[in-house]
Amino acid sequence: MAEPRIGVFLCHCGSNIAGVVDIPRVLEVVKGLPNVIHAEEYKYVCSKPGQQIIKDRIREHGLTRVVIGACSPRMHETTFRQTMREADLNPYLLEIANIREHCSWIHQDNPEAATDKAIDLVRMSIARARLLEPLEETEVEIKKASLVIGGGIAGISAALDLANAGFKVYLIEKRPSIGGNMARIDKTFPTLDCSSCILTPRMAEAGSHPNIELLTLAKVDKVDGYVGNFTVTIKKLPRYVDIDKCTSCGDCASICPVDIPSEFDAFLAYRKAIYIPFAQAVPSAYVLDMENCLGVDAVRCGKCKTACEADAIDYDDHERLIKVEVGTIIVATGYEIFDASQKEEYGYGEFPNVVNLMEVERMLNSAGPTQGHITRPSDLKEAKRIVYVQCVGSRDERTNSYCSRVCCMTAVKQARMIREKTGAEVYVFYIDLRSFGKGYEEFYETTARQGVTFIRGRVGEIIEDLDTHNLTVRGEDTLLSKPIELHDVDLVVLSTGIVPPVDVREVAKALNLSFSPDGFLMEAHPKLRPVDSFNDGVFVAGMAQGPKDIPDTVAQAKAAAAGAMALMGRGKITIEPYYSVIDEDRCSGCKVCVTVCPYSAIRINERGHAEVNPALCKGCGTCTASCTSGAIKSQHYTDGQIAAMIEEYLSTFE
Repeated sequence: MAEPRIGVFLCHCGSNIAGVVDIPRVLEVVKGLPNVIHAEEYKYVCSKPGQQIIKDRIREHGLTRVVIGACSPRMHETTFRQTMREADLNPYLLEIANIREHCSWIHQDNPEAATDKAIDLVRMSIARARLLEPLEETEVEIKKASLVIGGGIAGISAALDLANAGFKVYLIEKRPSIGGNMARIDKTFPTLDCSSCILTPRMAEAGSHPNIELLTLAKVDKVDGYVGNFTVTIKKLPRYVDIDKCTSCGDCASICPVDIPSEFDAFLAYRKAIYIPFAQAVPSAYVLDMENCLGVDAVRCGKCKTACEADAIDYDDHERLIKVEVGTIIVATGYEIFDASQKEEYGYGEFPNVVNLMEVERMLNSAGPTQGHITRPSDLKEAKRIVYVQCVGSRDERTNSYCSRVCCMTAVKQARMIREKTGAEVYVFYIDLRSFGKGYEEFYETTARQGVTFIRGRVGEIIEDLDTHNLTVRGEDTLLSKPIELHDVDLVVLSTGIVPPVDVREVAKALNLSFSPDGFLMEAHPKLRPVDSFNDGVFVAGMAQGPKDIPDTVAQAKAAAAGAMALMGRGKITIEPYYSVIDEDRCSGCKVCVTVCPYSAIRINERGHAEVNPALCKGCGTCTASCTSGAIKSQHYTDGQIAAMIEEYLSTFE
């Protein structure tokens, strides 16, 4: 086997690297290392001229390996691989030493140490490059169908974009109707457009689109396969009402004797055991809440079935498992409201006149429980003095340290609507008002001019008068540097933050998705791949990825749909050859690797030996480390390559 001919290219990255790391000194050390045929520096190696230099040197010097000292491989590894292809060199004969993030950026106060470390990293990369082997990429077919998990505005938008592009879409929603939390909102900021007027046409379009199969009361049970070839098992819960037969006449609900607090109306109103979630629900059909039903036979009750002339009620309906095959998956699981009872100082759940943002949204809605009137839950009297408390469950180390983004503007919107409707006194206690979107700052300023009082400061305590249920709000005005106390407050509205849904963990487990520290699903890269996940072919959109407003949610849903279309439109994709390979002659069939594989990429074949699915394997090396017989080898990160890097580093201490 011919000796490797290595070329080393060091990047200045402007002053990002060269401003701290002494690149000429690194270059001087590198030039004298074994197998290094050529070494040079350039200001921007990733630029087009920089790439051309690499291609020219490969041809001039007959280089068979390339080492680049630059930024993180996450930034430009794809770029440099393409450069290698254009120079007729296998793209996996490339090694990148990260001397920006690992050296110059974290050792700015110590250039000498940063330079020494850069020398070590480049030396180690050269040691590994000597042992790199050419690898071939695998091609897989992609099924031209997509699964969208979640029927809120993000899921609906993504599903419609995919369906309009000609792809089959399975849209699943855990509730009886699509629409999500946006269906519960009265108006949207900053234009005060009717939320339902925007949303319901999209819902109807999704419900009737020939390319969309809508599955409500459904959850993901299991996901098998890999990018382009996912087999998804969906658990479809019984509705007990035939959607095709139901005419939404309401006769069943009118005769039902059971009253239950309505989830859709934030538990401020009641629904029947057989109900339709809201007037514009899609599908437009009733659903039977069997847990709260008195009984499904004539002896116990059975009145709804007797009243239904369309014979739509089916007491024998049962849970079903449905399998679908798709090429891509979009996760748009939405959000939940923070449970304000965790903030005991505010009395939520204890004082009846302390409510949250969603409860006020339902009050403001003319079709809501109070027909648009802002009332005190304690006595249903019109509220004349209202206080908003911002950042409840957000920007708080005891609950959630992140900003929920939409709470400020939701409070400003509600305060303005209340002033316009009732003329009530409205006070807003805030830490910082974050009016981040287009037209938001102007909306806030207009609201302030209409008489809403904004007080910069935290609320420390809320006290209730047991006789009148009036509230006293104690806080601090940090602009005036003095305490403030508001008496005879009719209603305190807690601007509750956004949290991930509880059941998103089940979805994440089925799809092998990661979480960011805030508990939301993690994207592959916050800037370059904001809707991709680490699992190829799976995308995240909307509040599933983190708090955002409706425009950003729809934009991200469109981006996720575009990513899915790009994959499915290609028909085939290549899989990076970072998968493990198994030497069957050494494999004992002990199944340890099958047990530890986090991607379910290994199975025992008919010969009793372990076998790796290249499309599922992510090259994490867990199986390699756990194999007692040494039968598994991780391609591109072999034991020999890693050992060579370690030995090269340790040699400096000899």
